[in-house]
Amino acid sequence: MSLRIEPLTRAHADEVLAIYRAGIAEGNATFETEAPTWEAFDAARLPEHRFAAVDPDGKLLGWVAASKVSDRCAYAGVVEHSVYVHPGARGRGVARALLDALIASTEAAGIWTIQSGIFPENTASLALHQRAGFRVIGTRVRIGRHHGTWRDVVLLERRSPAIS
Repeated sequence: MSLRIEPLTRAHADEVLAIYRAGIAEGNATFETEAPTWEAFDAARLPEHRFAAVDPDGKLLGWVAASKVSDRCAYAGVVEHSVYVHPGARGRGVARALLDALIASTEAAGIWTIQSGIFPENTASLALHQRAGFRVIGTRVRIGRHHGTWRDVVLLERRSPAIS
């Protein structure tokens, strides 16, 4: 598959939110029940650590974005991320290309840990993250309710080997 990775900007807003809504509808991507506005999405994510994967025609195939975990200085090098791929583009390396871009940008910025929480039923995402160097820290059992049902979340992290 031919794709390019570029900074994720307001120009991608409609497609980003459409892909986010598709993930929400599938039920194993997030606790969220509706996509935020672009303004809320934009405000919650670090501009220098978000990327879009686009095909040669400029169609958005997927996105990745990171957020600060905490404002405390001890956690300045820790971010949490999300990665979403258009249902029609899955299984073709889009998510891995996005994760690789995120890893490169965070390491260049001195970020030493990328973390994520993934539903255990999302086996494709768990496998992808492990192939990209993330390790399972543990499972947060019954951490939240999703459509009235208690859900577990597998906590993963990737520690940068380049930052000591």
